[in-house]
Amino acid sequence: MLPHSLRNTLEFVIILLIAAATLSIQRNGWLSPGSMKLLVIALCELKAAFFVGEQMVQLRDATRVNLAYHKFMRMILVNMLQITLSFALDYYCLLSVDRQSLSVNPLLSEAELAFECLYFSTLNFTFFGYGDITPLTIPAKLLAMTEISLAFLTVIFLLSDFINLKESLRVREPDPGEPHV
Repeated sequence: MLPHSLRNTLEFVIILLIAAATLSIQRNGWLSPGSMKLLVIALCELKAAFFVGEQMVQLRDATRVNLAYHKFMRMILVNMLQITLSFALDYYCLLSVDRQSLSVNPLLSEAELAFECLYFSTLNFTFFGYGDITPLTIPAKLLAMTEISLAFLTVIFLLSDFINLKESLRVREPDPGEPHV
């Protein structure tokens, strides 16, 4: 088993490599625009499933070792950063296929566009959503819905109720006075 810091670094690298591979496929024209949109959505959904599974495993492990709350918060913060970066790259990949997917200025440079995607992802994940950037196509709306659902699960379910979850998942030691069932 890898140490957490190495595992987290590896996960960030994998997120970046997935985006780089997706952009390479798009720029080489190996798939049609419609197939590229499906690829971006499929990769997004697979990563979201991974993040949910990873959070459940981390919650179980944190409970098992009675991890301090501040350490659990740090662990979830890293997950939140991974999720936000992953979705920012998904939006960027989608915009590389269809510049009309999000309501962003079409004259932005690539660096500005990447920042706008990170900004949009951060707003979605934090539930602020100012409305200055909106998804305009079904693939963009699917990505946004997935991110918001994942953010809800992470922020509302895991963080706000960590103590209760921790207690409910903890394996109880039998009370010597209790009859065994």
